[in-house]
Amino acid sequence: MGVVINYLKRLTEKIAKEKKINLYIGGAVITFTVVFLSGISGWIIERLFLFYVNKIPLLSTLIFAFILSSSIASRSLNKSIFEIINLLSKKKHLTNMSNVRQKLRLIVGRDVDYLDEDEILRALAETASENSVDGIFAPFFWIFTGAILWKFNHYMPGPLALAWCFKATSTIDSMLGYKEGKLKWLGFTGAKLDDLMVWIPSRIVLITLPFCCKTKQSIFKTIRDSWKDGILDSSPNSGISEAIFAYCAEVRMGGINYYKGERKIKPIIANSSPIANINSIKKILNLSFRLQIAWLIVFSLIIKFINLIIQ
Repeated sequence: MGVVINYLKRLTEKIAKEKKINLYIGGAVITFTVVFLSGISGWIIERLFLFYVNKIPLLSTLIFAFILSSSIASRSLNKSIFEIINLLSKKKHLTNMSNVRQKLRLIVGRDVDYLDEDEILRALAETASENSVDGIFAPFFWIFTGAILWKFNHYMPGPLALAWCFKATSTIDSMLGYKEGKLKWLGFTGAKLDDLMVWIPSRIVLITLPFCCKTKQSIFKTIRDSWKDGILDSSPNSGISEAIFAYCAEVRMGGINYYKGERKIKPIIANSSPIANINSIKKILNLSFRLQIAWLIVFSLIIKFINLIIQ
């Protein structure tokens, strides 16, 4: 996906020059081309899986599951965060902060060169929260949606096709979705489509995560407070994603960030909670894992219910 996006980006910039309307159109063409190619590739693999599943069920199912798992970033997210946590846990980490910042730079968008330990931990808490939704629960949602569509017609886009469509959108947003230079117009369509595809999953996480944690306040109040803090963010999804994890893990998020030297103030979330520490980051990851299990159980029940209706 990245290779295709880079090629189309260079081609579009060459053709569009500095004209905004041409960059808008070019960005839309890039977005729908990459999403279509990703979706149709997934659909073709689904056709092969459905053809071979009756002949070699175990092997074809294992291969399909392995390919499908490429859409979910659970393992890579946890690995990256724990690498940084382990470095910070070492007594001599203060002499190796450059290594910590280098690893942090790979998973966050903010400037990290001058972050102290508290700010590094806040960055980890926020990226663990936001990327749990973007990298795990949003793909889960589209995988579940595709599996449900299959129950009605196997020729419809299934779990892999929809998961790869989302993955393509997310990749376009991460590569082009910046409000600077030509990317402000070139990445507009991809960024908006990504917001749209994460909109429902982020709100389902908002409603369901409180059932997986124990807090001092009620589930309803946790959801209400998270919504109240989350919607203040300029992003329609990341603020809500961070807010619900902040309240469930009882950790304060938000503050001043720098992006390529530009100062940006993020709304404070869960203001009465303590600042991020290693234990609160581990709690966020643990909550994410619990919610994954809960979603899988509920989804299995939904599939069984649909089977009963169809039969």
